[in-house]
Amino acid sequence: MIPPQKQMTGMLGHPVAENPIDRMFDAVYAHYGLQWQFWKNDIASEHDLAKAIAALRPLGYQGMAITVPYKVAVIPMLDAVDDDVHAIGAANYITIEQGRLIGHNNDGKGVVKAIEKVAPLKGRKVVMLGAGGAGRAMAVEIAWAGAAQLTLITRREAHGREVAELVQQASGVPCTWQSWQAPLQVPSGTDLLMNATHLGCAPELEPVPVDWASVEPGCIAVDVITNPRITPFLAAAREHGCPVVDGVEMLVQLAMQIFERWTGITPEEAVFQSAVAEALGE
Repeated sequence: MIPPQKQMTGMLGHPVAENPIDRMFDAVYAHYGLQWQFWKNDIASEHDLAKAIAALRPLGYQGMAITVPYKVAVIPMLDAVDDDVHAIGAANYITIEQGRLIGHNNDGKGVVKAIEKVAPLKGRKVVMLGAGGAGRAMAVEIAWAGAAQLTLITRREAHGREVAELVQQASGVPCTWQSWQAPLQVPSGTDLLMNATHLGCAPELEPVPVDWASVEPGCIAVDVITNPRITPFLAAAREHGCPVVDGVEMLVQLAMQIFERWTGITPEEAVFQSAVAEALGE
């Protein structure tokens, strides 16, 4: 008897080596008895991204996650996108439905769920460091979740102002831009500070140049980095007395939603938490 062919899913991005998502998904697939696999693909350029997207159908992929730096660039390569992608301007995963590639975005939904396990977002004054494909989705969703105001601190003024305007248009929540000048001064009254950059990712573990004297001790610190779980940014925040939300928790929350969308199975959170802890060697 010929064994059933494994269904393929995966992720396109650059870099992807340190992301534990493949080991996590493969462990969850195995838990539910699915003949599925998850492949990480390091794609060096947008030119190569177009080739990879075009190959998904003939290769028989069931779905694909999209990570930095391609969450915006991938959109014109798809057949359609959902309302979230229309509003946010970035896609972080693809479903393949009747041969059509459909773009979706749940980056922000994952971060909102992770944060609200620690504290409600309603009424918070939020500062976000960086505003790339994931950051713009998170900023919009945080605004939709009831934040009182947002400040985006980015290196590129045009990009930062563009995302700030997007957030305001999508949510009606005030959103302003601030120049990235190290050491980063956090505006007074901020009660949630998020690192949405790649500073702190393994193996470089670069510190985020925050002036912690400008951060109030009760301010919640959030990091999108998944490896390591406690980044230099979160370690400094803890030392300063801040409650923290790590990127692994966000990954679990958004991965559960993607898994259900791809497979039709509603997973147990404990299964994902165990799988990602094992993938990280915890």
